[in-house]
Amino acid sequence: MREELIKALKELRTIYMNKKIGNRFLSIESYICELNNGKTITREKILKNGKDGSAVVIYPITTDGKTIIAVEPRVFTKNTVGIGFPAGYIEDGEKPIEAAKRELLEETGYESDDLVEVGTFYQDQGCSAAFNHYFIASNCKKVSEQKLDSSEIIKYFLVNGDELNELLEKGYITGLNSAYLIEKVKSYGGIYGCKKNNK
Repeated sequence: MREELIKALKELRTIYMNKKIGNRFLSIESYICELNNGKTITREKILKNGKDGSAVVIYPITTDGKTIIAVEPRVFTKNTVGIGFPAGYIEDGEKPIEAAKRELLEETGYESDDLVEVGTFYQDQGCSAAFNHYFIASNCKKVSEQKLDSSEIIKYFLVNGDELNELLEKGYITGLNSAYLIEKVKSYGGIYGCKKNNK
């Protein structure tokens, strides 16, 4: 694995956490739900910043066939840092493909003229209405620097197929979103460069 990637994993690792009282991002709503069969159940719904938290996840492929991966803090995981793909929340009134283009540009500075949605699923049907959309972005070209929010810390890397396989095999990619998208990309046409095969 490349030295700069190892360095980023170490640099973004959490070394201390102090529990805050209260929060501003997550909230919970409680519901009493009557079912068609006459039974009543109680359920709680998680909101993210007052919204359902629907998101996009993007598998970006550059014009020379490299895959763009993102390294960022994931403070509640075992390693407190994660490797995945560019991703982010869908804004009010925004179509998923528009969110995918925006998040790709903001997190990496790359643009794509060829985005294809390859799957969708709920993040957690038991307590959330968040619905994720998964995209392959081909022909990605660097057009600007990153435009991250003040709370975002993301380092991105371009990897070839062997490097991506190594990250998978050695357990560095552990998020369900990334694992799901990799499987979708494999079925779509291959993990590297993603030659379309009309599946």
